[in-house]
Amino acid sequence: MRPTPVRRVPAALLCMVLLCTTLLFAGCGGVEDASPTTEAPLPAGPAPSTIATMVCRSKAAEEIDSALGAKGTVSAPTWIDHVYSCRYGYPTGSMVLSVRELSGWAQTRDYFALLGVEMGRTRTIDNLGQGAFQTTDGSMVVRKDWKVLLVDVADLPAQFGQPPTSSGDAAVSVADVILGCWSGD
Repeated sequence: MRPTPVRRVPAALLCMVLLCTTLLFAGCGGVEDASPTTEAPLPAGPAPSTIATMVCRSKAAEEIDSALGAKGTVSAPTWIDHVYSCRYGYPTGSMVLSVRELSGWAQTRDYFALLGVEMGRTRTIDNLGQGAFQTTDGSMVVRKDWKVLLVDVADLPAQFGQPPTSSGDAAVSVADVILGCWSGD
């Protein structure tokens, strides 16, 4: 009886598996941000949280570019009245990502509901944050702990990205990318 030959895994396949595993655990903020936390959310403070600032970092921008198939330029972020935001500019339009930091569960739920009324809540998006909905212009609102993410796509064309998709679907993709970055507070 002949022994079964040993099959070797091609080096390229092994490298791809290692790279994908690294990216899976790295998230938008780096490996140290990927570990889950059991700490309670922190109230809004004088400066934005690390979680809020992720929406405008280069790592998030790279992942958003990849998800949309379009290269954007990110404006300098602002921090005004507990809202951290930046504009992603594209040759055909722009979108604004913002995170409002709040100081408790009731305040967060109330603000989330208020945006639904003001912006025209059209449909609930399941399995995204602790609550998510789309608005009449396709923008996305997502609640996570004491933060509310707004992906405002009002200034994007109706069809956007490569391959072209609706601006509303682009907003869902961006919200999904950002929530994939958020771990912890």
